[in-house]
Amino acid sequence: MSIPPGDPWSAPTPAPVPSAPAASGPVIVEIAEIQVTSTVVRTPVGDFPLAGSHWQVTDHWFAQRRTPPWAKILAFVGICVTAGLSLLLLLIKESVPQGTVHVTVTSGPRQYVARIPIRHEVDATSINQQVNYVRSLAAL
Repeated sequence: MSIPPGDPWSAPTPAPVPSAPAASGPVIVEIAEIQVTSTVVRTPVGDFPLAGSHWQVTDHWFAQRRTPPWAKILAFVGICVTAGLSLLLLLIKESVPQGTVHVTVTSGPRQYVARIPIRHEVDATSINQQVNYVRSLAAL
């Protein structure tokens, strides 16, 4: 609230409302908490310009082999019926990915790293494809 300089007895006028930042367009790609528009990269720590930004993907995951829960249950239930033959079900293994993929965006002196947990091997491939697309947008 501000008071006009000439008349101290007049009603105060409300302070001007700061204008909202200019819209940079719709979100084209969203990689974890990183949002990419046609001109801006939005991160939780601030906005970076898309032009000239550098993107890096680092895989920190591995595939662990283990016996699936359904095979353990069938082996336990079947041991009473087949007297040990169902223990062969414990030889069944499945591949379960564990870990994260780190996506690093750098623009000038500022940098942000998103750590994305991997639940399937396809997740890592999808993240790499999204980052490659954003790299092509940043090169324009």
